[in-house]
Amino acid sequence: MQDRTKIYIDGAWVASAGTGTIDVVNATSEEVIAQIADGTVDDVNQAVAAAKAALPGWSATSPDERAKYLQRLSEGLGARLDEIATTVTAEVGTPYIISQMAQAGLPAMMAGSYVEITQQFEWEERIDNSLVVREPIGVVGCITPWNYPLHQVVAKVAPALAAGCTVVLKPSQVAPLSAYILAEIFDEIELPKGVFNLVSGAGRVLGEAIVEHPDVSMVSFTGSTRAGRRIMELAAGQIKKVALELGGKSAFVILPDAPADEAVAAGIQSGFLNGGQTCISWTRMLVPASRRDELVAKAKAIAESYAPGDPMDPSTMLGPLVSKSQQESVRSYIEKGVAEGATLVTGGAEQPEQCEKGYFVKPTVFADVTNDMTIAQEEIFGPVLSIIVYEDEDDAIRIANDTIYGLHGGVYGGDKDHALAVAKRLQTGQVDVNGVSFNVKAPFGGYKQSGLGREYGRYGLEEFLEVKAIQIP
Repeated sequence: MQDRTKIYIDGAWVASAGTGTIDVVNATSEEVIAQIADGTVDDVNQAVAAAKAALPGWSATSPDERAKYLQRLSEGLGARLDEIATTVTAEVGTPYIISQMAQAGLPAMMAGSYVEITQQFEWEERIDNSLVVREPIGVVGCITPWNYPLHQVVAKVAPALAAGCTVVLKPSQVAPLSAYILAEIFDEIELPKGVFNLVSGAGRVLGEAIVEHPDVSMVSFTGSTRAGRRIMELAAGQIKKVALELGGKSAFVILPDAPADEAVAAGIQSGFLNGGQTCISWTRMLVPASRRDELVAKAKAIAESYAPGDPMDPSTMLGPLVSKSQQESVRSYIEKGVAEGATLVTGGAEQPEQCEKGYFVKPTVFADVTNDMTIAQEEIFGPVLSIIVYEDEDDAIRIANDTIYGLHGGVYGGDKDHALAVAKRLQTGQVDVNGVSFNVKAPFGGYKQSGLGREYGRYGLEEFLEVKAIQIP
């Protein structure tokens, strides 16, 4: 069992001010694999003090110098790819073959993307007699979730450091271990002391302490919409900037001329990615009424090919959920879907027969779902797909936009230009047309209650900057 009970403050591994610990559990075996410190407000105070002291020196470094550290970070993450992938597979249950790409490879790619962005960014510009300069906002508190525990960290920390900010990170206590690997890499590349600091513990205690600390200039949070509302409430007292990447209930619109096999496969892949524990998952599949039976049958066949199993097995595409509580939550949604009258096409709330242990949920597909049902409106965060029938294109757009969320979406059609036109009508921060690949340089964030601000690329960098106009005679 790993001992991760020390925290990283001011360039050193130190003991927490608290004496409690939190167990980290393997999602497949249900065994404790590590312990972390159950930290205190004193830990946050020390971390913020270190970040504040380091800020003048770090913010004065050149963009080229900061880019060099980001390059070393990217290389360090790449060198430990297998270790990171194995670690996250144990914590979260992500199949190893997916962990290699999404949980380990993506953070390295994200860090590397900020090398060029930092070097090429327009830090100053002239507008008539004004010099407009962009400056680091200050000490940033980063609070991150468990579903993509390293990617979500790097997506905040890399642009914050690129901007010249210093950081206090509070990773999820459910899946924190990859964040410790990140801290080790920062230590190895000799990032200046205090620029990056890591505290661990319960989100309610440490997260709120970070948000309320007067020396934290900005909070970047990824997690539930409920927690995002709480952060906004706490930050309002100091008129503190917040960037929020929250929940989603993404619609995937299959147009009447879409190739059935390709479209449904793309939809299932998105909906079941990481066990459905993905904020951008297309969890509502919108199908034309004229093709309802055909597309439901294909969804059933493809979903049943996602057999739950050992996530370290290269053939496994569906591992366990992250925790017992998450498993119970997803099962309760499945039961609610049945109770509210949706047709259970495949799956269900029972433990998969082949999985005696582990927080597994069967790949589940519902048909005949109406958009007012609970399973169509609330974020489930498990391998549960709702198929909703639409009458015409306007009806599909109405259904897709009839949600409090607006994080992601998808459109699949035989005519790419027509599919693009439909994509433009979706009220969401990102839309994929015909299953194209993820872009780490494109802006990522939500409309409505899916959040505030944007991550990734230069848009993510700009979140951590203040803009100053200097009038010159």
